[in-house]
Amino acid sequence: MSHDLSDLNILITGSGRGLGRAAALHLASLGATIAVVDIKGLSAEHVAEEIIAVGGKAHGYQADLSSQEAFREVAEEFANKTGRIDAVVNNAAVLRYEPIEAVTEETVDLMLGAGLKAAYWGAQALLKHMDPERGGSIVSYSSPVAFRGYPNSAIYSSIKGAVAAMTRTLAAELGPRKVRVNALAPGSVPTPATAGVVDEAEYDRRRRTIPLRRLGQESDNNNALAFLLSKDAEFINGIVLHVDGGIAASN
Repeated sequence: MSHDLSDLNILITGSGRGLGRAAALHLASLGATIAVVDIKGLSAEHVAEEIIAVGGKAHGYQADLSSQEAFREVAEEFANKTGRIDAVVNNAAVLRYEPIEAVTEETVDLMLGAGLKAAYWGAQALLKHMDPERGGSIVSYSSPVAFRGYPNSAIYSSIKGAVAAMTRTLAAELGPRKVRVNALAPGSVPTPATAGVVDEAEYDRRRRTIPLRRLGQESDNNNALAFLLSKDAEFINGIVLHVDGGIAASN
C-alpha cells in the first residue's frame, strides 16, 4: 500500500545515512517535505539534494541535536520555510557494543545525547511548531534490545527501553492535544552505517536465529514508518511496532 504524505512536513533526525537516509528518501517519494538533519552536515545536504533531484521537497541541516538550543534553531528554520511541522521522526542514535566495565562517561553522554535527549527536544519542537487543529505525530526508534537481553549492549539497550517508556508516556500526555506518539523497533538491517559495527559472521548468526530467517531491509522499516505517519494509522497511539521478523517474540 502506498500512503499519500503530501500534506506533511516531517523532520527526521540522524537522516544523513543509514535507516534515517532511507526513511527520508521514502517519505519524500510519498510527497512529504523533509528536514534532513544530521550531525554530519554534508551528508544531510547530499540526501536533501538526492530528494530534490527526483522532484521531491527537502531541506538539509547540520546540527548536534543532543543540544536543546541546536534542535530549536533547526526546527525554527524548517517551520519558517514550510509553515509548520507535522511530524518528528526520532531516528538519531549512537551504537557502541562494549562490556559494562569498559564503558566510559564520554560514551554514555554521547549515546544518551543522540538517542534520548534529542528525542525529548524533538517532542518539544513538534509541540511548538505544529498546527494545534491538525495535530501531529512523533515516531521514535526503539529496538528489540529493549525487550531482550543482549551482552555488551547495556547502554544502548537502556536508551531504547527508555524510548519505549517515553513513547507510552507521551502518548497518554499528548493524545488530548491531537498528537500521536508511537515507536518502531527495527530488527537487524545491514546499512553502510552499520558496516563497521557488525561483521558478516554476526549477520549470518542473526539470520539463523530470526524466526523469518532473513535480515531486515530498509524497505521493511520505510513501509512501517509511512504507515504510522499516515491517516491509516490515525487511531494508533502509544505502540511499539516491531519490524524485526519475530526477534522480540522469540527465544
